Amino acid sequence: MTTSMGVEEGVVDDYTKDGTVDLKGNPVRRSKRGGWRACFFVVAYEVFERMAYYGISSNLVLYMTRKLHQGTVQSSNNVTNWVGTIWMTPILGAYVADAHLGRYKTFLISCAIYLSGMSILTLSVSVPGLKPPHCNEAHITNCKRASTLQLAVFYGALYTLAVGTGGTKPNISTIGADQFDEFEPKEKAHKLSFFNWWMFSIFFGTLFANTVLVYIQDNVGWALGYGLPTIGLAISISIFVSGTPFYRHRLPNGSPFTKMAKVMVAAFKNRKSPLPSDPKQLYELDLDDYTKHGKFRIELTSSLRFLNKAALITDSKDPWKLCTVTQVEETKQMLKMIPILISTFVPSTMLAQVGTLFIKQGTTLNSSVGKFHIPPASLTGFTTLSMLIFIIIYDKVFVKLMKKITKNPRGITLLQRMGLGLILHTIIMTISSLVERRRLSVAREHGLVESGTQVPMTIFILLPQFVLMGVADAVLEVAKLEFFYDQAPEGMKSLGTSYSTTTIGIGNYLSSFLLTTVSHVTSEHGHQGWILNNLNASHLDYYYGFFVILNVVNFIFFLLVARSYVYKVEISDSMDVLRDESDQ
Repeated sequence: MTTSMGVEEGVVDDYTKDGTVDLKGNPVRRSKRGGWRACFFVVAYEVFERMAYYGISSNLVLYMTRKLHQGTVQSSNNVTNWVGTIWMTPILGAYVADAHLGRYKTFLISCAIYLSGMSILTLSVSVPGLKPPHCNEAHITNCKRASTLQLAVFYGALYTLAVGTGGTKPNISTIGADQFDEFEPKEKAHKLSFFNWWMFSIFFGTLFANTVLVYIQDNVGWALGYGLPTIGLAISISIFVSGTPFYRHRLPNGSPFTKMAKVMVAAFKNRKSPLPSDPKQLYELDLDDYTKHGKFRIELTSSLRFLNKAALITDSKDPWKLCTVTQVEETKQMLKMIPILISTFVPSTMLAQVGTLFIKQGTTLNSSVGKFHIPPASLTGFTTLSMLIFIIIYDKVFVKLMKKITKNPRGITLLQRMGLGLILHTIIMTISSLVERRRLSVAREHGLVESGTQVPMTIFILLPQFVLMGVADAVLEVAKLEFFYDQAPEGMKSLGTSYSTTTIGIGNYLSSFLLTTVSHVTSEHGHQGWILNNLNASHLDYYYGFFVILNVVNFIFFLLVARSYVYKVEISDSMDVLRDESDQ
C-alpha cells in the first residue's frame, strides 16, 4: 500500500529527508541509493580524472620551455594563466548546474568538452606539423619558435579543456557530498570525513601522473605521455556513468546570482524604510511551502542587518522589491564567506610555485640516482605522497584526539584548520628561500653563474619544500573545500564549492601578475633582475623572501576576518547528536 505521495507505508523512515531525488524527480530510499556505495563511482572518476589533469599540468612548464622554446617568465606565466582559468571557469559551471541543468547533466556535458580538449591536445604534441622542430641549442632564444597555427591548436586545446573542467570541478565533489543525508546522524558523520577521504583517494591519480606519466613524457615521448591521461579520462567518464542507478540528485533551484541580486536590489530600494521591531513581520513563506519542494527555510539572523530590508512587506509583490527571509539569509551566507575567500588567495599563489618555479629549480640540479634520471616534475609526487599520508594521520589520529578535548565532531573548527595551513605556507616559503640561497652560493663557488649550467647539488635538496607543501594541502585545501561547501546554503552548494576553486584560479593569476611585476621592477635602471632565464644569475631567494612577508601580512588579515565570522546554523540536529556521542 502506498500513500498519495507514492511512498510505501512502513518505509517512510528509509526515505531521505534532505530533498534528494532520482533523475525523474521521485523521492529516493536511503537503502537503495547514496552513501559510500554511490561515492565509490564518484571517487573512482576523480582518481582517473586527476591523473589526466596532472598528467598535463605537472610537466607543462617544461614542455613550454623545451618544446615551444619559451623563457622562464613567459612559460611560468602561461602555465599559471591556464591553471588560473581552469579554476575560475567552475563559477560558470556552478551557475549552469544550480540555475538550469542540475549537477548531473551539467557534469556529463562538461565531460564531453573536457575529453575533446584532451584529445586535441594529444594530437598537438604528437603530429610533427603541429609542433616546432626539435632544438638542441643551449639558449632557447636561438631556437625556432612555434608558428601561429601551432600555438592556436595547442592553446585552443588547453582552454577547451579548461571550459570542460569548469563544469566538472564544482559539481563532482558536490555530487559526492550530496550522497549523504544531513538529517541522518550516521550519514552526517560519514559526510564529515568525506572531504578528507575524497582528497586522499583522488591524489592516487595525481601521484601516478607526477611519477609515471612525467617519467614517460621526459624519457619516452610527449605523445604517449599525453595519450595515456586522455585514455584515463575516457575511462573515468565511463565509471561515473555506470554509477548512475545509485546516485541521489538535487533539482536546480534557480540562478544563485539572480537570487542574490534580487535581495541586494530590494534592500537598496527599501533602504529608507525602518525595520520592524518584530522579525516575524518580515516576509516569509510557510514551512510547508519549503518542505513540499524539498527546500529549507532559514531563520533570520542579526548579521548584515541592512539586507533584512529586502524582506520588508510593502504594497509591491515585485520579486526585485520583496524577498523572503530565507532568500535574504542565503545571500548573507554567500557574502559572509567572501572575506575568508580573499584570505586564501595568497596561499593559492604559493601553491602555483610548485608547478612552475620549484620545477624550474629542479632542472638546475643533479637529478641522477645511479643510472636513473629523476624528472624534475616528479618531485611533485612527494607533495602528493605527503598529502596522502598526512590526511590519514589527520583523520585517524588528530581528529580523534582533538574531539576528546574540544567536543567538536571535526576535532577543530574549519577556520582553525585553515589558519594552521596558512602558518605552514609561511614556513614553506622561508625554507624555499634558504634552500635557494644555498643553491646560488654553490653556483658562485663553482663559477657557474654566467654559464647557467647544472649546479653540483642533489635535486633532493628541494624535497622539504615539496613535502611540506603536501602537508599544507592536506590541512588547508581540504578545509577550504569543506568550508565553502558546508557554509553555502543548500540551494547554492555548487556555487559554494566554486568558491574553493575560484581562490586557486585567482591565486594563479596573482602568481602571473607578481612574477611579471617583480621581474620588470627589479630589472629597471640597468639592474640584472630577480627572475631570469638563467636561474643561476637570478635571485629567487629574494622572490621567495618577498612571499614570506606576503604570507605574514595575509595571516594577520585572516585572523581579523576569521575572528568575526559566524558559522551558519545547522539545518538538522545531526551535529548535536554526534557531539553528544563524543561526550560518552
